[in-house]
Amino acid sequence: MTVGFVAFHYPRPEHFDDFVARVHKVAAVLRSVPGCLSVGSWVTTDGDDDAVVSTGQWESAEAFAASFAAVAAAEVDVAFDDREHRQRQIFELAAR
Repeated sequence: MTVGFVAFHYPRPEHFDDFVARVHKVAAVLRSVPGCLSVGSWVTTDGDDDAVVSTGQWESAEAFAASFAAVAAAEVDVAFDDREHRQRQIFELAAR
């Protein structure tokens, strides 16, 4: 079964560009794992509470787990801290 995720991140304005760069590093690691079908990043531009939105899709739950294990092993920066002004919203998805 195909699985995926959508994550909304809310970096503080002064950290926005750095956060986008962090998301791109994580995406490169996720894509490197067999079974990853796609990973993307987007930004909202409404100006009120701009967000960085990450998306991904995998062939299976096992490939999804392997991608995130690769992120942990790669020691890329995924920390939630004061660079973000709001809690992340992360939704895991399953195809039907």
